[in-house]
Amino acid sequence: MPKKGKKAKMPLSDEEQLLLFQQKMLAEEEMAKKKERLLSQFLKDKLAKEEHNSVLNLNKINTQWRTVLREVKTRELHKDIEILSQTFERVVDCKDSVIKSLARDLSEAEEQYAHALRSHLHSIDQLLALQRCRLNLLEESYNTELEALTKEFETERKTIIDQHEKEIHYLQDVFMAMEQNYIDSEYESKLEFQSMWDDLKNKNLEKKHFLRLQLENIVDLWRRFQEALKNYTDATEDQKIAFETLKVKDEKSSKEIEAQMKKIQRLQDAIIILKSKILVHSRESEDQNQYIRKDKELILAQLRKFKAQRTQARELSQENLVKLTVESNATLKALRKIVDKGEKILKLAEICRKFETEEEKVLPFYSSVLTPEEQAKIEEIYPEELTEELAKVIVNYTGMENFWKRYNKVKLEQLSLQYRHAQLLEINGKLREMLKQYLDGISVSDEVLSQLNPLFIVNHRSNLPQPLSTPTTQPGDKPPPTTYNIIEAAHVISHIL
Repeated sequence: MPKKGKKAKMPLSDEEQLLLFQQKMLAEEEMAKKKERLLSQFLKDKLAKEEHNSVLNLNKINTQWRTVLREVKTRELHKDIEILSQTFERVVDCKDSVIKSLARDLSEAEEQYAHALRSHLHSIDQLLALQRCRLNLLEESYNTELEALTKEFETERKTIIDQHEKEIHYLQDVFMAMEQNYIDSEYESKLEFQSMWDDLKNKNLEKKHFLRLQLENIVDLWRRFQEALKNYTDATEDQKIAFETLKVKDEKSSKEIEAQMKKIQRLQDAIIILKSKILVHSRESEDQNQYIRKDKELILAQLRKFKAQRTQARELSQENLVKLTVESNATLKALRKIVDKGEKILKLAEICRKFETEEEKVLPFYSSVLTPEEQAKIEEIYPEELTEELAKVIVNYTGMENFWKRYNKVKLEQLSLQYRHAQLLEINGKLREMLKQYLDGISVSDEVLSQLNPLFIVNHRSNLPQPLSTPTTQPGDKPPPTTYNIIEAAHVISHIL
């Protein structure tokens, strides 16, 4: 077997070279990512270690600072306890005086309450007596109105009954007249019926005679005649029966008419007798009705008068009630507003009490800080005459004197704090400006270089503008502004020390 020789290295194609290059690039990227991960992990470990050390150092500093603060706080608390013990004794004395004054006010309030209760009971008794009198008057007016209404009802009832009887008589007369008309119309209809019946009978006889003359010689015609006669009899059978029934009814109605005529005659006689009686009674009743009408007019006039008085009293009471309700609602709303305002004031007082100083707790009401001379000057500047009305108003507001003292004290403190706040803002602005100048003098930045700085000197030259030659000033021209060289205090102190 021939020996296999070493294979000669074949040249790589372009694709293989590209793949090899990409593999190298990926390997380099992976190595770079590993280095970045190791570096980030190292930095994270270092950062955690530094944070742990900073926490330990901060805890050590805090423990040492707490010990110092505890010592300072204990000294302050000892001083505060001594002050509080003294203030507590003063507060106890003030509270005892307040309790005594409150007990005295309580006894006065009880006396005022008893007096108000007695006056309230007296006014209630007066109102009850007035209400009883009003009820008695209303009961009397009700009884009088009831009697008037009963009388009016009786008179109206009598008039209605009389009118009813008159209408009944009128209807009876109408009924009798209608019966008479009916009898007349019935009699006329009977006469008309009788005449029509006679005419029909004569016509039938004539037709029968004529047909008999025509049908003597003709058998066929006779037979037809017999048939027509049979048909006629069959056709007129119902009319014949009806005629017989009408005839019977006619006889019966004639008998009834005769009886009704006799009855009408009797009724007419009775009507004549009753009319004569009615005339007599009407003459008697007219006088009575006239007298009753006069009484009725008087009673109606009194009734209208009483109704007008009642409506006026009702309107007046309604107006008073509406006015009372409106005023009561307004007073209730005003009282609610006052109560809400008082509750708000009490809440604000509780909140403000937390911020009171020890001196304010011991002496809540300060005395006037004005001297007698200053008070006399103020009275001379603002003279005020004391009238009776002003004295009454001052007496009503004497209880608010302590409140106005505390209010004025708070207002003065507020104004002083505002003034102090403005002063501190001004001082703070000046200090900020000085601090900015100092920082600009010790630091170098683009902003500092762009501004004028007397401490910035390069080659024995500063960036301040050089003064020009002094121009000749005219008498009317303004003098040029003077420039000053500013030396920082820190620079002077460093050279002095």
